[in-house]
Amino acid sequence: MKLTGEERRNKILSLLRETQSPLSGSALAERLGVSRQVIVTDIALLRASRSDIIATNAGYLLAKSADANSVVQRRIFKVNHTDEQIAEELTAITDLGGSVIDVYIDHKVYGTLSAPMNIRCRRDVQHFLDDLKSGVSTPLKNITHGYHYHTVEAASSEILDEIEEILRAKGFLLEVITEKPIYRAKTYSA
Repeated sequence: MKLTGEERRNKILSLLRETQSPLSGSALAERLGVSRQVIVTDIALLRASRSDIIATNAGYLLAKSADANSVVQRRIFKVNHTDEQIAEELTAITDLGGSVIDVYIDHKVYGTLSAPMNIRCRRDVQHFLDDLKSGVSTPLKNITHGYHYHTVEAASSEILDEIEEILRAKGFLLEVITEKPIYRAKTYSA
């Protein structure tokens, strides 16, 4: 029986809840009897409506929430630094308990251009740096002479305050744009 798009996306979420390790697009495609491109499209649709789906080099994961009805704080930082300082910026954020959700720029012609990052630890930072070193592309910030924004999440506004302080001390921080709590229900796994 062929699943509708909505049924297939619900099944993807179910499969992600049941695993502790990443599921590749190919593995999901095989299990659901569709092409990998259909899975990529489904994941994009799911991620548009929820921020707990993490894309890694090995596949997709569902972020696990620590407790029921947890609240995470979110702040947007406008920053500027060189390519050589990317690791320093990202590890400063993750070492204090922050997660870099995305990066975006405000381009004078194209408007806002953004990309998900979902960097939560030093390992994620290293994977990101390895991807950059492959030479396939350059950081989005280079389009706007180093100026860019990161949406950063943390368990408390105190952690975000610490992140703000360290970014300022390192000379990366230009402006804090917004802060808002994000309410999440607990993610259950089998």
